[in-house]
Amino acid sequence: MFSRTAFSAFRPVSRPTFLRPVRSPVFALPSVLHARLLSSETKAAIDKAVASAPVVLFMKGTPETPQCGFSRASIQILGLQGVDPKKFVAFNVLEDAELRQGVKEYSDWPTIPQLYLDKEFVGGCDILMSMHQNGELAKLLEGKGVLVAADQ
Repeated sequence: MFSRTAFSAFRPVSRPTFLRPVRSPVFALPSVLHARLLSSETKAAIDKAVASAPVVLFMKGTPETPQCGFSRASIQILGLQGVDPKKFVAFNVLEDAELRQGVKEYSDWPTIPQLYLDKEFVGGCDILMSMHQNGELAKLLEGKGVLVAADQ
């Protein structure tokens, strides 16, 4: 381990109060910096995953065995909406730590699950819930042609 004294040379120089940057109580990295932290290999893998089906969900666990309540709720919403299983794929972020962090940076969205429709980020569970309740999700899914056909 490093001792505290090893980093003493890197302490910021004191500045007059009027030159000190103002920091908000919540510190968030701009999305430009996030993109720089995402490795090109991880970005390429996520690009490929997002393009693998019209409906893509990055979740904790699998559709059959979700590992968190938000992932479970997202799967239930997609099921209630009638998403065609042939047009849907889910990726378990718990299997790969790099994917778990990378998908957050890729979308600039801090939570999982994350839904993509036709390679476009839609949102997390809270967004899906809201869109489901107000009818926007049904219209969006129907417009994308990803629902089970009525005659099946």
